Amino acid sequence: MEATAAPHDTAETRLTITSPEQMRELGRRLAKLLRAGDLVMLSGELGAGKTTLTRGLGEGLGVRGAVTSPTFVIARVHPSLGDGPPLVHVDAYRLGGGLDEMEDLDLDVSLTDSVIVVEWGEGKVEELTEDRLQVVIHRAVGDTTDEVRHVTLTGLGRRWADSGLETLAA
Repeated sequence: MEATAAPHDTAETRLTITSPEQMRELGRRLAKLLRAGDLVMLSGELGAGKTTLTRGLGEGLGVRGAVTSPTFVIARVHPSLGDGPPLVHVDAYRLGGGLDEMEDLDLDVSLTDSVIVVEWGEGKVEELTEDRLQVVIHRAVGDTTDEVRHVTLTGLGRRWADSGLETLAA
């Protein structure tokens, strides 16, 4: 594992994950760094582990409801069971219009009061905030049972400059 911090309000951490349970654990650990108003953008091939990571985030944030892929409903809101922020889990794969369509979802929470996780959000939701965490998950493609994933977490903006992102590689 390697962790690097780059100048200019950018932090980057790279991890190798070898099982779905490790991906979930990464989500639980990452949840400790998140706060209301954070935008987490997930990208990676089908089956890379985006929803598994989000399931761990939900566990770490202590939210209600099973975190499952929101592919057909596009977005799910998971209220906090405690005093933490709700988790808004969005699958933007079928959204073509970006932010306009996000606003049309009529989510029953304020996005600034929630942790927002968007799968397939590249080119669609960056306008929500300059400060965001981009998580790219690479996996072997084709006919393989390889569980190894290479995860790159890049924090953009002042919010992530001293966030402790590098602790995830420890």
